[in-house]
Amino acid sequence: MSTIHVVTGAGPVGSTVAQQLADAGEQVRLLTRSGSGPDHPSIERRKVDVSRPDTLAGAFEGAVAVHHCIHGSAYDARVWRAELPQAERAVLEAAGRVGAVVVFPESLYSYGPVDGTLTEATPRTATTGKLGVRTELLAQREASPTPTISVAASDFYGPLVRNAHAGERLVPTVLAGRTMRVLGSPDQPHSFTYVPDLAAAMIAAAARPELWDSFLHAPTAAPVTQRRLVELVAEAGGVRAPKVASIPVSLLGAAGVVSRSVREMAETGYMFDRPFVMDSTASETRLGLSPTPLSDGLAQTVAWWRTQQRAAA
Repeated sequence: MSTIHVVTGAGPVGSTVAQQLADAGEQVRLLTRSGSGPDHPSIERRKVDVSRPDTLAGAFEGAVAVHHCIHGSAYDARVWRAELPQAERAVLEAAGRVGAVVVFPESLYSYGPVDGTLTEATPRTATTGKLGVRTELLAQREASPTPTISVAASDFYGPLVRNAHAGERLVPTVLAGRTMRVLGSPDQPHSFTYVPDLAAAMIAAAARPELWDSFLHAPTAAPVTQRRLVELVAEAGGVRAPKVASIPVSLLGAAGVVSRSVREMAETGYMFDRPFVMDSTASETRLGLSPTPLSDGLAQTVAWWRTQQRAAA
């Protein structure tokens, strides 16, 4: 009997998980409101609103794992609190009825601002704004009788990644030789997670019952400064590294007084004006995985961006 891996959401994480599973010969059912996602003979795309419990019974039939990769419709704590807990409850209950584990891509928000390197043992006790919403979601997963795995990543980069600090703001700018204005300090170490490494960790963890009901860190390469990241993107693209300038976090804080969207961005500004380093070695050992070297990941990222630019020309 064939088994089904359900993936919810076709953003960079959901699409990468679905593609990796399909390439490995697994049958994938990809659920989105629009029916979008990668085109692959082993991927069945369905139009499903996973926040509605009445739609999930048939969609989850035969599933052994659910990779829940949807995100909020806006980068706003009020939107997250209104949308995400309800959707996760529906998915957890439906997955529990068919005996499937639910795997979540997770951020580092629930740690909040801390001194020192983030490890899996660092307390996850943030209470305010979007950070607090992530803490509440983790508590909801822990309280659910359905087995879950949360795989946390730092800021994304990689093919398909657009809406990220190392996405459309950075890569096309560097390739075009324009001044790159980074948020916060360009010279503090920062961890960046390659999305294919996050996807591989989610898939591996789902297949290992001994890892269920755990919180893991996605394999993530050693941190680099934002200035060094710009240099590495330029090297991958065979172009001269452009000038790097800074957008002070304090400027976002001041602008946030009159702009809610800027205030939401300023909430996580602490990640960029001080060291923000994630250690994934303990999870790498448990998963039997290693991170992709940054130079290799950036080569793939630049190649993908150039394909997009040619298609748009």
